[in-house]
Amino acid sequence: MDKKAYYVCVAVATVWTSYDSSREIDDNAISFPVKLDKWLEQLTYTRRLELCEKNLVQTQLLLGEEVYVTEMKGKWAKIVIPSQFSSKDERGYPGWVPFHQLISQAEYFPLNKPTAVVSATIATLHLAEEALQISYQTQLPLLKEDKEWLQVQTPVGSGRIKRQDAVVIEDRNRKVKGTGDMIIAAGEQFLNLPYLWSGMSAWGYDCSGFAYATHKANGYLIPRDATDQARQGKEVGLASIQPGDLLFFAHEKGEGAIHHVGIYYGKGKMLHSPKTGKTVELIELKGTLYEEELCAARRYY
Repeated sequence: MDKKAYYVCVAVATVWTSYDSSREIDDNAISFPVKLDKWLEQLTYTRRLELCEKNLVQTQLLLGEEVYVTEMKGKWAKIVIPSQFSSKDERGYPGWVPFHQLISQAEYFPLNKPTAVVSATIATLHLAEEALQISYQTQLPLLKEDKEWLQVQTPVGSGRIKRQDAVVIEDRNRKVKGTGDMIIAAGEQFLNLPYLWSGMSAWGYDCSGFAYATHKANGYLIPRDATDQARQGKEVGLASIQPGDLLFFAHEKGEGAIHHVGIYYGKGKMLHSPKTGKTVELIELKGTLYEEELCAARRYY
């Protein structure tokens, strides 16, 4: 494997199952720069559903995230993502991205330096000659700050974001971590956001991407997929669940394969990103199919 790190140089890079997975309608997702709004506007329900049913995409990456390239095929790079734990590859989540959405830059993330973490759902990054919309939980090294602005380093040069749109952490190994209620609060701001299969950004989350992002916002790096999330963390009895716990759901009334994850909200309710055609929602579990399929709970906080 190429030991040199590469970094994502677009706002959100979609990670495809294969180098030939993308369709013509996906051109705005594989371009440089990406045009996420245009891409998602063009996707009808059927074309969105194909992302899942035809297994076209795997996950997503945010601006500045680190990957390692393991193979090249024309203009496409096969990568692993060390920050997204997966049983698919012990080195990190695998998949393919257009190579022009990556950049090599030595020591892009200096160790133990302050980092600006986007806390707004979507923030504007002001670069020298353009403005770029970036997602919740994008993490960029902090260069300097004043009362109004945070100057940050990005893979495409230095830029500025409004102080109100980000929080500053002293290092990426956050010592102070959030509570279960804070995990819920992180998720509530995305109520009514349309579901996106393999989504990992404020333009759309899938169920496990939603769990991943809300935990990451509170200092917990958990596995990427629901099946892996259900194997780690602290096991919690279903009679003892607390707000912020992850709830897992399996086919065959809870006896089959795990297919969904949500966040327990308290008082019998769940916050989750359900499926294509739906949006992030808060629901009562009682009387639903989810009540029949509930099979496990895990606590990471």
